Order: sequence, then C-alpha cells, then structure tokens
Amino acid sequence: MSLLCFAPERQRLRMEGGSWGGAELPDLARYMAEKKMEGGAELLEFLRDWFDPSPTVEVRTSGSTGAPKPMRVSKAKMMRSAAMTCRYLSLRPGDRALLCMPLRYIAGKMMVVRALVGGLELIVQEPSGHPLAQAIAGKIHFAAMVPSQLFNTCAVEEERERLRGQVGTLIVGGGAIDPALEERLRRLGDEGECALRIFSTYGMTETLSHVAMRRVNGEDASCRYLPLPGVRLSCSEEGTLEIDAPELCDTVLKTNDLVELREDQSFRVIGRRDNTFITGGIKVQAERVEEMLRPRLRQPFALTALPDPRWGDRLVLLLTEEMPADLLDPLPAYARPKEIRRVGQIPMTATGKIDRAACRALAKSIP
Repeated sequence: MSLLCFAPERQRLRMEGGSWGGAELPDLARYMAEKKMEGGAELLEFLRDWFDPSPTVEVRTSGSTGAPKPMRVSKAKMMRSAAMTCRYLSLRPGDRALLCMPLRYIAGKMMVVRALVGGLELIVQEPSGHPLAQAIAGKIHFAAMVPSQLFNTCAVEEERERLRGQVGTLIVGGGAIDPALEERLRRLGDEGECALRIFSTYGMTETLSHVAMRRVNGEDASCRYLPLPGVRLSCSEEGTLEIDAPELCDTVLKTNDLVELREDQSFRVIGRRDNTFITGGIKVQAERVEEMLRPRLRQPFALTALPDPRWGDRLVLLLTEEMPADLLDPLPAYARPKEIRRVGQIPMTATGKIDRAACRALAKSIP
C-alpha cells in the first residue's frame, strides 16, 4: 500500500465525486449545506479538528463500565492504525467506504481517517439503527457497523440483500455478535452468490480502534481473534489480556478482558474481570451466564449482582418480559440468579453495549 498518505497537509477527503483538503473546508461546508447532507455537521467538525495544527484530537470512551470520558489521542497514531486496517483488509485508493456511525466515538473518527490515509471515497450517512434502509448506488467496498446495526440490517430482507449484494468487507465492533445472528451470517452464501467478508473486531478507544480481528463467515470463519501485524499479546497473572502495540500505544496496555490466549497469539474473550461476581465463594462470569441463557431468551436481558451478607454477590437477572419456565435449566446451581427482576428496558451505552454500572444501579433501585 505505497499510496497511503501520512501527511495531513496532503490528505484530501474524497466524497461524491469531489475532493477537499484542509484549506478547502469552507468550500466543503457550502457543498454540504447545498446538498443538505445528512451527518455533514459532525463530519465537518471532525475535519476542522483533524486539519488544525494540533497533534492530537479529542475522543470519548464508549462508557461500557461507567460514564464516557474524553481523552486526547495522537493523530500520527490514528494514521498508523488506519494504515494497519487498510493493509490488512487490502483496501485500495478509490474504494468506497460507508460511514454510518457517530463521529463522537473512535470508531466513526477512524473511518474518516482511513479514508484520508487510504484515499478511500467516503459515503456519509446519518447514524441510525438501519444504515442500509435507503438504497445506495454502486459498490460499497468497506463498511463498519456495531452489532445492533448488523442485527437490524439482517432482520429486514431488503436491507439484508443490500448487505449481501453490495458490501465487499464489513467490520463489526463495539460488542459481541449474537450467536444466532453469527450462525445466520455464516449461511449467507447459502442464499446465493455472496462475496461479502465479515470480520468481528477487538479493540477499544485506547488502541485507536481494533488491534485484532476474526472472520465471521466463509471458510476462514473462527471464534478466535488474531492480532494485526505489529501487535503482540500476553496474559496477566489474573488472565486478562495485555496488548503491546508500539505503533499505537506508548506502553503495554493492560485490559480488563479475561481471555484464552494460545501460543499462536489467537485468543477468545471470556468476559471482563469487572463483570466477575463471587457468589458463595465461586467466581461467576456474567458474559458466560448470559451466553448460556441466550438461546432460551428472545428478549433483552442482563445479569448483574448486588452485595449480600450471605452470598457476597447476590446474582440478579434483569428481564424485560416474563421468564420462560425452563430458563435456568442450563445453569449450574451456583450460577443461578437468586432474583429475577422485570425492568422496562436494559440500560445500554451509546455504542450498543450493556451498561453494567447502570444495570447494578437499576437492580438496586427496584424494591
């Protein structure tokens, strides 16, 4: 990928057949106003930050374990991350990339940076739960979605056909893909010719988007992530993943994600250390319990816990509808919730993850 551009002063945003550099943002603003471009205001704000002299831009964490926090990240490192993705996915100048996620978070910002670094043509849409609800002319070589967007897309036949027939490569980040949906994605080729490549990504704001991917469909589909070139992984004594990505992070990043890491550097995520409850002296991982319950539930739900003088952590299952009679049958006795509580909705973060802190607060508030 010798055509990658790492100099912001030479980068140009390619969009709708035109291109604009940093000095031409006023022209771009007028163009967006004339076209009444959806999502244009957020994009323009980010481009102003990107092309200004500061070496950093502000991003916000996803808020999966608490309130989203602002942080400054290096533009140079964002460009290196973009280059890693372009190389890994064999994206080429002129390829069309769909931006359908909010620019408040790193995932949306990195789609723009990939376009600037890789010479991609950006297709800009107002972020929504159904990014392919409206027809988009021509091939979409590259797109990124969160799991809820992908779920919604596959639930509507017309949108699913657009995904299958128009998109070349789709990356999905910000949370786990539902196992039932993943099985359906593996069968897309059974519905007819399908060249779509789908990757689940692993990363966070601190790693400037993803540092590992796994193929979801096709012959190379796997439940294990592989790090991108230049990224080395290790496990802490507690079993949490540690990331050594010198191109992206100044120090080794210590995560809260519990993983199974193999010698070939492939790994599977078990859950988060801060989602581990100790009930009756036994460790219970929230994500594993939820995974066991998911085939029996067709409603939003989440496992949380409250302090208890007897159990330590008293497991509480939050449901939005009535509980099936056999729901808890797959669970060992120690992992069975002591309480089942009905709630109006399961708290979620802006990026579609279960808001664990809010779930605990909600369980505590219910008499």
